[in-house]
Amino acid sequence: MPDPLEGLPPRLLRTPDAARFLGISLRTLEKHRTYGTGPTYRKIGGRVVYSVDDLQAWSAEGARKSPSDKDAGRVFAARRLTPAEQRNR
Repeated sequence: MPDPLEGLPPRLLRTPDAARFLGISLRTLEKHRTYGTGPTYRKIGGRVVYSVDDLQAWSAEGARKSPSDKDAGRVFAARRLTPAEQRNR
């Protein structure tokens, strides 16, 4: 089945909508942006926007099949990363 959004420019969400899309609070998404642990964002004028594709890719980093899944990535908490965590990103 063809993707109905194919060929359209990427949809950009402002911070409140991006947080709702991810199922996290607005403040948590803002903290992720501050600490550099969150999804890629863009600044257009003075506004911060997120691409739906970037939000999905960031959330997919933590996808796993079981708690012992060794190949799973990690989505860090919204806090400053330790030097060891920064190296292992």
